[in-house]
Amino acid sequence: MVVRHGHVVAEGWWAPYSAERPHLLYSLTKSFTSVAVGLAIADGLLSLDDRVVDVLPDNVPADISEQGRRLTVHHLLSMTAGHRTDSLAEAWQLEPGDLVKGFLRVQLTEAEGTRHTYDNSTTFVLARMVERVTGRGLPELLDERLFKPMGVEHADWDRVASGAAFGFHGLHLTTEAVAAFGELLLRGGRWGDRRLVPREWVELATRRHIETLQIEDWSESPDSLCGYGYQFWMSRHGYRGQGAFSQLCVVVPSHDLVVAVTGAATQIEAVLDPLWECLLPGMDDAGSTRDDEILADRLRRLSFAPVPGSAAPERSAKARLDASAEGSALPDGTTVIVDPVGDGWLLRFGSSLDVEVGHGGWRESSPLGRPVVAAGAWQGNTFVAELYVITTPHRVRLVVDADAGTAQATWSTVPLTSPDLMLHLRSPLMTRPDVA
Repeated sequence: MVVRHGHVVAEGWWAPYSAERPHLLYSLTKSFTSVAVGLAIADGLLSLDDRVVDVLPDNVPADISEQGRRLTVHHLLSMTAGHRTDSLAEAWQLEPGDLVKGFLRVQLTEAEGTRHTYDNSTTFVLARMVERVTGRGLPELLDERLFKPMGVEHADWDRVASGAAFGFHGLHLTTEAVAAFGELLLRGGRWGDRRLVPREWVELATRRHIETLQIEDWSESPDSLCGYGYQFWMSRHGYRGQGAFSQLCVVVPSHDLVVAVTGAATQIEAVLDPLWECLLPGMDDAGSTRDDEILADRLRRLSFAPVPGSAAPERSAKARLDASAEGSALPDGTTVIVDPVGDGWLLRFGSSLDVEVGHGGWRESSPLGRPVVAAGAWQGNTFVAELYVITTPHRVRLVVDADAGTAQATWSTVPLTSPDLMLHLRSPLMTRPDVA
């Protein structure tokens, strides 16, 4: 969605994705947690200088370092605690039942406030601090103070086993809600005639606090080196909230522009470069009515093609899943049954997962509470289906070799929390049930 001067000038979704679907935002969630911190500070319940050890004393390890004792809200917001790399995996390994304590146990190798390290744990700790001082869960606080006043009704959250929202990941919103969030920021925290977020916080959170360095295993992009605010990235133009696989809320005050993306691109520059090289230079070019018609027609027709092949309505198959392929979505040996039903199929995975599949079109089902949209076809003696976990950037490709009696189910891109397809289809959503 492209919003200029407060008006939507272009929007499009690739079917089977659609406007009304909430979509996993991954780390774009962090920017919403930043707003929650700003609300707690505005209410006088928290300050930038408050220390983690003072707000969350029950989570402090006995062997905490002196530097760990000095860590403040500012250090967490700017991701300058002093870890050399993202502390999340080690923190969970050290303390699977208490990520805050695990975070405080991970060795600090840099002086606090001096080096930005993209560190998911910092946002988890911030979420817990906000909850402690407000007495509200992060989702409930943002529902009351942000989403409901903005008319956002579909804010879903992924949670860990304790029921706590990740904070650094896991918020699901529609593309329109992401665009509305960008407009709220662009207007300095005002929504219509209501002030929802203090202007001072918006300005503080969305300005540069620390330089950023190239992150190992991330694609190289000039926008990754523009600096970091308080859970916001600075850009070559304006600033942005950003999540894995190009979940984006880009705000460009100089052009009165917001661009919201819920997508599946693995390289952020594939999305940002066209904004700077094509969209911005053309902002003030009125174009022609014919140009508008061509664009509108293209946007209406956006669609992924269903799997090509035949229906073979009388044909069924049974196979065992081979999980040796990289990115397998189901356990090795899972029974896979393909049964023709109507103008499509019913896929049976083991004894607890049945997925409906269309032919030549999409079929939606919610076998474990959350939706999956699928299409398939026979290609000779092979049955192929695409299963879109439609509220995420991820899909599973199933290939069943009817002659060999084997099947593979692999992710297009493996979800960052767990490769287990079941966890992403269950409701309520809890993709890290092993973490209390």
